[in-house]
Amino acid sequence: MNELEKETPERSKIKANLHPRNKNREQYDLVELIKEVPELKKYIKPNKYGEDSIRFSDPLAVKLLNKALLSNYYGIKNWDFPDTNLCPPIPGRADYIHYMSDLLGENNDITCLDIGVGSNCIYPILGISEYQWNFIASEVNADAIACAKEIIKANPTLKGKVKFRLQKDENKIFKGIIKPKDKIDVSICNPPFHASKKEALKGSMRKVRNLTGKRSKKIQLSFSGMVNELICEGGEKQFINNMITESVNYAENCLWFTTLVSNEKNLNRIYSSLEKIEAFEVKTINMGTGNKITRIVAWTFLTKKEQKEWKKN
Repeated sequence: MNELEKETPERSKIKANLHPRNKNREQYDLVELIKEVPELKKYIKPNKYGEDSIRFSDPLAVKLLNKALLSNYYGIKNWDFPDTNLCPPIPGRADYIHYMSDLLGENNDITCLDIGVGSNCIYPILGISEYQWNFIASEVNADAIACAKEIIKANPTLKGKVKFRLQKDENKIFKGIIKPKDKIDVSICNPPFHASKKEALKGSMRKVRNLTGKRSKKIQLSFSGMVNELICEGGEKQFINNMITESVNYAENCLWFTTLVSNEKNLNRIYSSLEKIEAFEVKTINMGTGNKITRIVAWTFLTKKEQKEWKKN
């Protein structure tokens, strides 16, 4: 039995804070994951408890881990994009999809709008793999769309399930993306976190310190990620407020509008904005991934009767 095959307390644990249907609830089987992506092996080192672990502070290690997870759990054998783009943590992204499935209450012929699909195309991959949803995927970066299209093209199970739409106005979210005849069951969004590059760097340094216990003056910005993926004027709070304001114009096109909210301090402003636009129903869904607590805020303009009629049509 080699070192990676040894049973450890870490590997026997269940990540109880993840959604019950999340395939990533059990501790990673590093032996199996290395079979999927052999290159991952060189990024596995003993942690402070002497147990083999991934170097989560290394962007390339995280990318290789994600490749292995997508291959092992979701059958996605071809997943690549430039190292300069944001590399998403799979468990948290999968949780968002599962909670949206719970929100909708059914998964037959669902259309999901992904705001800011990115070059990694992660939400369509997970939504299709888990529930066979259809996606409209918006993005402000044409190169990111081109990369995401290559991922879809390279994986037969994803073909024909995603419509890509380029957002030509970076100051708009739904305008120019949602068409008059679109009927969208749910929109999802992982908004830019930071209001400035300085703020983003501070966040990345804090994240690395939490993972490694060490301070670092040299740090890669938020574990890779282009500026438009991480930073916007006014940060997360302003981006979500803009989204809420725009959503009024598409009240009859979308059943549920939703967004991740990373910073709990932004919730009061969000609730106030939703009250101002007279959303009929607002829900907050708490999620826990790793050491971080986040949440999804969802809102709809449709009455209970209209929601039932939506599901029938």
